[in-house]
Amino acid sequence: MHPGAVLIVPMLDDGRLVVERQYRYPLSRVLIEFPAGKIDPGESTLRCAARELAEETGYSATEWARAGILHNAIAYSNEGIEVWFARGLSLGTQLLDEGEFLEVHTTTLDELLALSERGEITDAKTLIALLWLQNWQSGRWNVSWQPAP
Repeated sequence: MHPGAVLIVPMLDDGRLVVERQYRYPLSRVLIEFPAGKIDPGESTLRCAARELAEETGYSATEWARAGILHNAIAYSNEGIEVWFARGLSLGTQLLDEGEFLEVHTTTLDELLALSERGEITDAKTLIALLWLQNWQSGRWNVSWQPAP
């Protein structure tokens, strides 16, 4: 049983994307990922996305669009991860949880796709979010934007 989680694809006005480099103990290495986190009891997924974006990266967004939900471990977990696109970003103060260590970077979609092609991005939720981002940017998928909570 899992409370659910969110992943955020933060998009800067110039087209760059905000990502994190985070050491993951089970793999004993640093991974490149989009910001993500678990939903607190009684918290909506959009509020969780806004909270996690601010805590992990220091950014806040003025507009949000739900891209969809993915189930990354259907053989042994009911975890669902809602993917949210965020734009209209402004930088504030990062508020990491105790024991949380990560570096925030900006990059382009093309750079992330090249890293994926070389096998340097292996995080499933980030790879799926990249695919969904490409589908939205190409006009294949539509999303509905809403103001920040």
